[in-house]
Amino acid sequence: MNIREFVDLKKLEEILTEWSKATGMAAIALDDKGEYITGEIGFTDFCTKYTRGSAEGAKRCVKCDQEGRDTYFCHAGLMDFSKDIVLDGTYYGKVIGGQILPKEPEEEKFRKIAEELGIDPDSYVEALSKVPVSSEEQIRMGAELLGMVVNLLVEAEYYKNKDLSVNEKAAETFDKVASYIHNINAYTKNLDKLEKNQKILALNASIESARAGEAGRGFAIVANKVGSLAADFGACNHQIKDELERLTDAVGEITGYNA
Repeated sequence: MNIREFVDLKKLEEILTEWSKATGMAAIALDDKGEYITGEIGFTDFCTKYTRGSAEGAKRCVKCDQEGRDTYFCHAGLMDFSKDIVLDGTYYGKVIGGQILPKEPEEEKFRKIAEELGIDPDSYVEALSKVPVSSEEQIRMGAELLGMVVNLLVEAEYYKNKDLSVNEKAAETFDKVASYIHNINAYTKNLDKLEKNQKILALNASIESARAGEAGRGFAIVANKVGSLAADFGACNHQIKDELERLTDAVGEITGYNA
């Protein structure tokens, strides 16, 4: 099951947005196939306009997003993090972010990166000056917090969706049961007809045996047997109808179905 099938992605994006405002770090979420499921939240021009804006930079960024683990330095020299989204041992994706400096940057280092990516070094360094600086400890703590909150959201969404699915399945099952009861009720009407026919057959047999007198003695035995079967059949038919009526009432209370 893909995370898109049960998580409210708008709600996920709202959490990432609030977290980004509180920490000054960027964030984005991916599914289990490495495809982005939220927009870029809190991204700076250094990342979006320049690094990801270049063909080579974009290629390297996607590679970092897909392969990064825990807390790490991205190819452009910023500190990033990656937190898996896991539920009951199943991997559903991850949230990545950071794009922050753990200390004041070495300008020459970033000028060289700009040249590698085909970006104007002066513009790159200017954009770099607007990237937030925070301690590595704060970055790790922020990453842990976001990972925990996102996993709690995903777990809640999963079980909420699962419960709805179970209820929908139960409703479908009860609808089928109600339909079967409706059909059985129709069949019991046929049983009523058979019961009446057997009683009529027994009565006719008794009349014919009486007319035949001594010669109809064997016929009378048959008539008695038919009558006995009709009585047994009637009792069984009434028992079926009584039990069916109870079952119909019970299902009706749950589904509102009126057979």
